[in-house]
Amino acid sequence: MSLAKMPSALRAGGMNSIEKSPHVTLPALLEMKRTGKPISALTAYDYASARIVDEAGIDLILVGDSLAMVVMGHENTLSITVDEMLHHTRAVRRAVQRALVVADMPFGSYHGSVESAVTNAVRFIKEAGAEAVKIEGPRTEIVRAMVDAEVPVIGHLGLTPQSVNRMGGFRVQAKTANTADQLRRDAAKLAEVGAAAIVLEGIPREVAARITAESPIPTIGIGAGPECDGQILVLHDLLNLSFQPKAKFARRYADVANIMTEAIQHYRADVVQKAFPSDEESYHLSSSELEGLVRREAGTVRRRA
Repeated sequence: MSLAKMPSALRAGGMNSIEKSPHVTLPALLEMKRTGKPISALTAYDYASARIVDEAGIDLILVGDSLAMVVMGHENTLSITVDEMLHHTRAVRRAVQRALVVADMPFGSYHGSVESAVTNAVRFIKEAGAEAVKIEGPRTEIVRAMVDAEVPVIGHLGLTPQSVNRMGGFRVQAKTANTADQLRRDAAKLAEVGAAAIVLEGIPREVAARITAESPIPTIGIGAGPECDGQILVLHDLLNLSFQPKAKFARRYADVANIMTEAIQHYRADVVQKAFPSDEESYHLSSSELEGLVRREAGTVRRRA
């Protein structure tokens, strides 16, 4: 990024102005919707990436179950467990100072009884430090129960990755007037039972725009057009680290895979050529200790002779 294109906060003095900004809360997201200030969101799955994302000024960090694919190499998100999600959420929580931390509830963790769903949700707040959980689908009874248990919930409608088998793949949803109207009704019901925000994924721009205009709570889009109150991307897609075919909506802002490859190849070449480590990158005995070592070695040689 050139200096001219760099945000003024960074040009003026690093990350200080971002670090000093207030912690983002759910009421703050609602206020951002009210005032028309776009909400920025990204996924993160570990301490290092979460710290970078947070210090860059992102408003919401989602510990997404997408880590099953981009971190663990699974074909889809279905195999990730509650314990694995808790592990990664804890790591992210330790890194974040400003952003709102939201944890994805994995497949199977809220698909049984309402009671078990609430119990699992509480774990993400109590054990991992999440400030909200995200669940997929129009599960109004579960959302209401979680909210009653003081667990803030963000809904997720449209292309819901945990429904990949039912949908027959990752396919754009709400492509007809009837299915678009149903999605609008689902969004209204989620807001009615207390959801704090709704992620809209993989739906036509026109549908997302109507839901956003009608919704009293923020909408956060991913492949849902620019009219949503905010946008979210998978960090690994943004950086070209996902090793997956590029989705239409997943703009790549950097080719970190190429940067890493070049750095690692350079390192390997230096090792093979004995150019790393250099003398300056090595530790040394003090001159007096080195002299003592040389004398002891010389004495050992004489005794052996």
